[in-house]
Amino acid sequence: MTRMISFEQGDPALDWLALTDALAAGHNLPKGTVEDVFLYRDPDTLLNRSAWIDGLGLAIKCATIFPTNRDRGAPMINGAVNLFSDVDGGLEAIVDFHLVTKWKTAGDSLLAARRLARPDSKRILIVGAGTVGRALWSAYGAAFPDAEFTVWNRSPDGAQAFVKECPGTKVSSDLEAAVKAADIITSATMTTDPILQGAWFQPGQHIDLIGAYRPDMREVDDATLLKSRLFVDSYDTTLGHIGELKIPLASGVIKAADVVADYYDLDAFKRGSDEEITLFKNGGGAHLDLMTSRHILDVIEGQTV
Repeated sequence: MTRMISFEQGDPALDWLALTDALAAGHNLPKGTVEDVFLYRDPDTLLNRSAWIDGLGLAIKCATIFPTNRDRGAPMINGAVNLFSDVDGGLEAIVDFHLVTKWKTAGDSLLAARRLARPDSKRILIVGAGTVGRALWSAYGAAFPDAEFTVWNRSPDGAQAFVKECPGTKVSSDLEAAVKAADIITSATMTTDPILQGAWFQPGQHIDLIGAYRPDMREVDDATLLKSRLFVDSYDTTLGHIGELKIPLASGVIKAADVVADYYDLDAFKRGSDEEITLFKNGGGAHLDLMTSRHILDVIEGQTV
């Protein structure tokens, strides 16, 4: 029987640390086959992201993006993940799109932070007060329970709304000062021009970059990359696709060999010293949606046995 898993059912059942363990285990399996398909009807988009991992199954993440929905007070993005059996191809579950996206996106970054950030990190800066920023507050709080959180956002009203939902978080209006004071900087903005400057970063910090997803988008400048030790979740979804690395690679600022590892070499995800700056680029990918969806189904089925 196909199981339907809503956001309301799945969200309270999940645990951030268990999810990152599941993502790590998923990368011990054969590398997934991934394919994206876009259909357009201006200004609307249908995105299908497919993945197949031998031993884990198949997933198709369908997303509809209808920008004018905002004018009607309706969600701009809707969708679902179809999860299929690796044994017989049967449809095992339909999982809420927003549930998978929330846990995949923040969990992707948290897996890197658990390995690259200093374990004694106490000050975490969230750059960007949107939906992803709220998930990051929850995720990082699970792995760094004694940490103090600060949020910076272009809109002060957005930062204040964030604080109401994420109690105990402080608001900073000075991004440079907030970056210099943090142990971990996690950024989820929609900027195309870098807002984080290399001169601001200090020895021992961990930088987590999530926002950029197009070839023209960057959150940090060249100087940041040059003073950091670089890691990505997937070479395939970052180096040639996202401006954060694609642009400096094309201009010769960095070389592909400067990126130490992706998640298929998790043993390499370790700090060389307490003084080095580590930088992780979260590029996502359908293989991570599959790993997350499979974990969600395993958790829900474990509760109903």
